[in-house]
Amino acid sequence: MVQSLYGNDRAYFGGSGFGPSAPVEAGKEYDVEIEDISKRGDGIARIEGFVIFVPETGVGDHATILVDKVMQRFAVAHKV
Repeated sequence: MVQSLYGNDRAYFGGSGFGPSAPVEAGKEYDVEIEDISKRGDGIARIEGFVIFVPETGVGDHATILVDKVMQRFAVAHKV
């Protein structure tokens, strides 16, 4: 918790402070299932509802991925 200028406590979620942080971290591996395909043709996996784009995968694929980049609303990863 962070105390505001007016003495009130408010939740702090880390990062930018604009909401919860992503449930994945760059440089870490995760086991996922590809659930969908993006408009650009990348596989889409989700961890706790958070979207991860994984090139060279198809719907139904089970893969171990390495997260390359985490943005506010999505992440980009590659198969290990």
